Amino acid sequence: MTEPLHPLRIAAAPISWGVCEVPGWGHVLDPGTVLTEMAGLGITATEFGPPGYLPEDPVELREMVSAYGIAPIGGFLALALHRDPGRASAAARAAAARFAAAGAEILVLAAATGQDGYDTRTPLDDREWRTLVDTAATIGEIAAAHGLRLALHPHVGTHVETAAAVDRFLADSEVDLCLDTGHLLIGGTDPVDLARRHADRLGHIHLKDVRTALAAEVRGGGIEYSEAVRQGLYVPLGSGDVDIATLVRETYAGGYRGWYVIEQDAALRPGDAAEVPTHDARRSLRFLAEIGAGLASARI
Repeated sequence: MTEPLHPLRIAAAPISWGVCEVPGWGHVLDPGTVLTEMAGLGITATEFGPPGYLPEDPVELREMVSAYGIAPIGGFLALALHRDPGRASAAARAAAARFAAAGAEILVLAAATGQDGYDTRTPLDDREWRTLVDTAATIGEIAAAHGLRLALHPHVGTHVETAAAVDRFLADSEVDLCLDTGHLLIGGTDPVDLARRHADRLGHIHLKDVRTALAAEVRGGGIEYSEAVRQGLYVPLGSGDVDIATLVRETYAGGYRGWYVIEQDAALRPGDAAEVPTHDARRSLRFLAEIGAGLASARI
């Protein structure tokens, strides 16, 4: 599918095809299948997916995705920033070197709890929070030394999840945010309002549309995050309850010129094929193309 010319930089991520780092998340499609589906949609840039999904060797990684006409833009790294800063920094240094050698430009960091998955979170004390902030700053320096930008990803089941934690991080740290519309909403933050208040802190954007009823159940502890995903928490852009159109227009008007990454997190069952996630990704692309066409017309 060839999208009309517009100013938005649109990318995808393997999580839209069910590829996740959480043990037992669901059926994982092989990279060739996912990249074929992306290429068939006209997608020309992608995040890496979880560690080990694409080749660890950066040259092999770059060659694999480029064979499909796709550029690697970076990826997600979840680290326990609040404990053992040396270990977290070493892991970030290795990832940054690999990302840079593969031709990427962004390292997306999450403040992991150190537990498996994203269904539970233990509160931090002030000392642990200070360690988290300081470690994120160190990793920002590591990323910059490798020519990468760093963005901290507020994420369900991490130590920067709730609206209070997001605001506290913005106040205590100079690291930019990855504005993930879905995770912010689930954590209690209005993503459009955040984009307006902190336009200068947006380092990367993940676009998810969400069913707010399920999001409220996750926020209230009535259902685990992973189960909510399986029940259809995320839907194609424009068909959920997040005002994606306003967010894209607001961030673009505010000067954001980074990537808009389509991420409709999915959990596949054994035997599931790529048709359904590909169909949903196509709907999201069309929705963004319409927004982008409007932005392009407004510039003429």
